[in-house]
Amino acid sequence: MTTSTSKKENQNSPYLSVVVPVYNSSADLRQCLAGLASSSYRDFDVLVVDDGSTEKIEPIVKQHDYKYMRIDGPSGPARARNIGVAEVHGKYVVFIDADVVVHADTLERFAEVFSSDETIDAAIGTYDDAPADPGFISQYKNIFHHYVHQTAHGDVGTFWSGCGAMRRDLFEQFGGFDEVRYRRPAIEDIELGTWLAAAGHRIVLDNRVKCKHLKRWTFKNLLKTDIFDRAIPWTRLMMRAGAIDNTLNVKVSQRISVMLSLIALLLLPVAVWNAWGFVALGVVAAALTLINIDFYAYYLRKQGLWFTLRVVPLHWLYFWYCGFGAFVGVVQYHLNGDKHSSPPSAVNASS
Repeated sequence: MTTSTSKKENQNSPYLSVVVPVYNSSADLRQCLAGLASSSYRDFDVLVVDDGSTEKIEPIVKQHDYKYMRIDGPSGPARARNIGVAEVHGKYVVFIDADVVVHADTLERFAEVFSSDETIDAAIGTYDDAPADPGFISQYKNIFHHYVHQTAHGDVGTFWSGCGAMRRDLFEQFGGFDEVRYRRPAIEDIELGTWLAAAGHRIVLDNRVKCKHLKRWTFKNLLKTDIFDRAIPWTRLMMRAGAIDNTLNVKVSQRISVMLSLIALLLLPVAVWNAWGFVALGVVAAALTLINIDFYAYYLRKQGLWFTLRVVPLHWLYFWYCGFGAFVGVVQYHLNGDKHSSPPSAVNASS
């Protein structure tokens, strides 16, 4: 059961409607909503969708006089966002995660993107380079995300719901996020972006649109998220889509890096007993380092030498488990019926 007023269309509809899904995380939500309240841009409204939290969420929302809606849950952010979009009426809907704090100009930047070019259907931003949590894993992961998005300004074939915006009518035309396949945070946003791009709709990454991530990453949730909520389902998605995007985390250089890291792993036992194996391992390691030299140089400038030296083995581990995730994803694609499923874009694009 849901509780909310019915959706109404009127001439006073805001240009942007912000939808924030939340499950507990009340401390993060306070900062999230405070950030929205401090926006330099004012033509927007906010709806917080409470996915069955056990913490008190409504009083936090009411402090800012934003709209609040509670649904039965938890059933995942995909469903919460879908229900939220059905209740707002802005021309563009902006998705902000509850553990994200927008900058003062974030919403203004989104509005500028759409008003400056009507061919743009969706836009995504990026985390800033100053993550809230000071821990090494949190700094590594969030700056990783920042670097990837900062070096990919322009048209992309994916979407990001942590800090992303889209034409509301287009979102509804494509049926929103797949809340059946994704019942917990995963790649529901990437999948929707894939079908949008495949149908010829334009998505841009504007690296001037920034926000701060509050999440505390640990080694355990890093592995869980990257393998089970990213690498495996993303591989299955690419298999279903019949194409591999050449942007962000799956561009050609990253795929080559995965292959080189796996070759290096295979050469390790050889290098112990054979001099030529050691030389081959050195060549592969050098090649892998050179391909990613800009990435390591960025960490060096931002965090210094000691931090960067710890990043390198963690980055190699990232390539190893991405390769593992891709293998599992291909196997699951053939075993779980994905091979015989039709892309939803084929249906929606013709509607």
